Amino acid sequence: MSRIPLSRFPWAVALSAAALAAIGLLAIGRGDDLAGVSPEAVGFAAKQRVWAAFAAIACAAVAAAPPRAFKSLALPAFAAAVGLLILVYAFPPRNGSRRWIPLGPVLLQPSEFAKLAVLLALARYLSHRRGHRTVVGLIPPFLLTVVPVGLILKEPDLGTSLVFLPMLGAVLIASGARGSHLAAAAVLGLACLPALWIGMSAEQRSRVTAVFTQRPLSALGEPAPRGDGYHLHRSKQVLALGGAGGSAGLFGGGDALEDRGGLQLPAARTDFVFCLVAERFGLPGTLGVLALFGTLVGGCLRVAARCGDPFGRLTAAGVGALFGTQAVINTAMTVGLMPITGLALPLVSYGGSSLVACGAAVGLVIGVAVRGRVEVRPDPLHFGPRFDR
Repeated sequence: MSRIPLSRFPWAVALSAAALAAIGLLAIGRGDDLAGVSPEAVGFAAKQRVWAAFAAIACAAVAAAPPRAFKSLALPAFAAAVGLLILVYAFPPRNGSRRWIPLGPVLLQPSEFAKLAVLLALARYLSHRRGHRTVVGLIPPFLLTVVPVGLILKEPDLGTSLVFLPMLGAVLIASGARGSHLAAAAVLGLACLPALWIGMSAEQRSRVTAVFTQRPLSALGEPAPRGDGYHLHRSKQVLALGGAGGSAGLFGGGDALEDRGGLQLPAARTDFVFCLVAERFGLPGTLGVLALFGTLVGGCLRVAARCGDPFGRLTAAGVGALFGTQAVINTAMTVGLMPITGLALPLVSYGGSSLVACGAAVGLVIGVAVRGRVEVRPDPLHFGPRFDR
């Protein structure tokens, strides 16, 4: 491969992703401290550092491979992802869900990698076709998406399933699908919401209704509500305790969580890690995380806009949609704007499958940026030259 100009390297994508992973390690370490994990013990932060190393390796390996290789592997990867999503039902449930495949001491969560497999399959299918500019032509990409979504919903995992449709919409927009057709599809989707509601489990429906029945924050000494409102109430309490400077005392005199009664937050290192960021670093920490996600998503979209190859453009746009959608859903659920769905905050939450998959996604964008022809075309999808060899 010829020498690649540094101007092509997506520094905004790489540095913002690295910063988010570093903040996640600090937040998870804070969770270990609050849980009383001794320095000699192997806590979640130590495990996450190992996964961060694997994520960095995955990012470098994917970025070094030619993007055309992933185009060739897109359909086999999609078939493998669907097979793994079916295989999870062969193992006993954990915490009421069938989301993981045990591999010795490691738990593999196929749905995290299914996001990338579906994205690559969509990018391959749409990269050299114009049929999706008709209503009938939208059916194949929709079927590519809805099959894994149905399997993930059955696990059940409502949160992960929610990110696929925005990703599909972003890829279709980047591929030049007609806005009127996408609007009609959106209206049809809204019309199907009653059927979705009927098909949801009682637990999933209660999480939705909890958003509309949440009560104002109470004093720490008062009992929290029971049921699904408990997690949301605790989440908002921990967010509020962070204040302007957090327990790190960014503006002097930090208020440690243990000094406020040792408030417990379930799933603090995974689903609610954003609350730990707020408790540790206060308002600057939360705004910083949101700004980093904005930089990451914007960087992905800039790579997509500059790439002249259809497959690369759609891949970069889809990765940006994945990161943006997950960040919005996770942060919104912690403050009560959306139902609690159990969706991790990408690059920040604890979890090996999620972090490695995110690292691979960042590597895809880097590979597209450094190997794609940097050019801007007036048409949203250009069927032109392939990647540089």
